[in-house]
Amino acid sequence: MSAPSDVRQEARWLQLRAGMRVNSRVPVAVEWTEEGRALRAEGRTVDVGTGGCLAVVPQGFTVGQKFRVHNLVNQESADAVLIWKGHEGRGGWELGIELLDAPHDFWGMEI
Repeated sequence: MSAPSDVRQEARWLQLRAGMRVNSRVPVAVEWTEEGRALRAEGRTVDVGTGGCLAVVPQGFTVGQKFRVHNLVNQESADAVLIWKGHEGRGGWELGIELLDAPHDFWGMEI
């Protein structure tokens, strides 16, 4: 059985996914700090919504970890939190990312 925090994270992910989603391959960069060092990984989205995205990034994060996401097409950036972690594939990890206070046009399209 899952721990209560896992259940809450899964419910949060399902709620975020329930909104309008658009299949879109947007190149993104994820930046975070680890042991005082600034780190960066680049990947792409699978789909996007106003509150976040499903992305594939070659870096495994811990659910609940905070980082910054950069849309490499329009140069928008926003703080984010990992709310779901899927499987690791050839391109990296499937990551359910919630954007925190992102601009309405973060993805550069109407959603």
